Amino acid sequence: MTGRSLRMLVLIWLAWSVIIIGYMIFSTTRYAPSRADEALSWSADETRRDSLDDNPYLLDPFLNTQVAWDSEYYLAIATTGYDDPDISTIEYEGETISKSYAFFPAYPYAMKVLRAPLTLFGLSPIAASTLAGVLVSLLGTLGAMIALYDITRDELGEDGGIRTAFMMLIFPASFFFATVYTEGLFVGLAFGSLALMRRKYLIPAAILAMFATWTRAVGGVLIVPLAITWLLIMLKPESDKRRLLIQLPFLALPLVAYGVFRLANGHNFEIVEIEWFGNRLFDFQLTANAWSQFIERTQTEPQSAAWLTMNLGAAALAVVSMFVCLRRYPMLALFGFFALVIPLTSGWTGTNSAFRYVLAVPTLWIMLGKFSRSQVFEKSWTVFSVLLLAMNAFLFAFDFWAG
Repeated sequence: MTGRSLRMLVLIWLAWSVIIIGYMIFSTTRYAPSRADEALSWSADETRRDSLDDNPYLLDPFLNTQVAWDSEYYLAIATTGYDDPDISTIEYEGETISKSYAFFPAYPYAMKVLRAPLTLFGLSPIAASTLAGVLVSLLGTLGAMIALYDITRDELGEDGGIRTAFMMLIFPASFFFATVYTEGLFVGLAFGSLALMRRKYLIPAAILAMFATWTRAVGGVLIVPLAITWLLIMLKPESDKRRLLIQLPFLALPLVAYGVFRLANGHNFEIVEIEWFGNRLFDFQLTANAWSQFIERTQTEPQSAAWLTMNLGAAALAVVSMFVCLRRYPMLALFGFFALVIPLTSGWTGTNSAFRYVLAVPTLWIMLGKFSRSQVFEKSWTVFSVLLLAMNAFLFAFDFWAG
């Protein structure tokens, strides 16, 4: 990477960070949506004026526009721990289990580390955690931009690599990269791991994959492109077989990471995921029922129809990108396939958040980077995407459902 390209990426990232956060703060001072949010069958009950009155983690005024929904769990874990008394619980066979156990530890623990020095500046505990969460998300996003540039530079050139990173920043769901959500950190780790695989740096790639798995469970599928990359190198006659055999145990790090988490929190994780969030791995019947109910709702509720359009549109774009990029970027397409299919076949998750899950599909940004070689496409897509980005960022800032 040239110094010019790195400076350009950093400056674009910095400007985007200031603009997106500034917009989310400023827009809430000018106008407000009509409550409640009818996009989902349950969202209305969660978006009334008094819905958050008993939720201190989502009421702190500091950077309040950057927190909503699942942010409360990350803030609670970072500030107090998994068993924070301010987080609601579920009862299961005589056990009382905090809902925080549905969330993996890497992101809130990174927040916990970063928030320690921030408390020295007079911030409240929740404010320090919020700022730490936003910073971790933004830094992860910068890492993803650099990884995308590195992956695409050979094909698209320096300017094309920068355009590819920019396409990720202006996608209608990209505001999540500047909020207290895992998306920024996850794409930084996952895309970084994939970039290192392409350069044949398998042990560093496995280490990043391990932390990606501790960020979101789907990071564990990075073991598949890792193993295939290792095997393809091994099959080359000129490869260093002895060094590759030494590397082999490290490729299991994503699997080990997932196993460690399940040993530590697996029981509570599974109960909360199933009993509260309604998610089960590869539960096609539950998924079909969820989509059926959601589609039925769209017949009478325009907000649901609009949300369905964005969900399916984003997912369709991601799937198309896998085919477009399969030949040149097979490992990225493979990872993107699993990163999308796993949450979309786990029950209610897909109907709620497909729009957000496509952010982890690297081929989507590569495809848009390829297409943006056409100035007509680049300008048209930018206008279309930024308008939807502004709408969804605004909704999130008011605690409406946006993914």
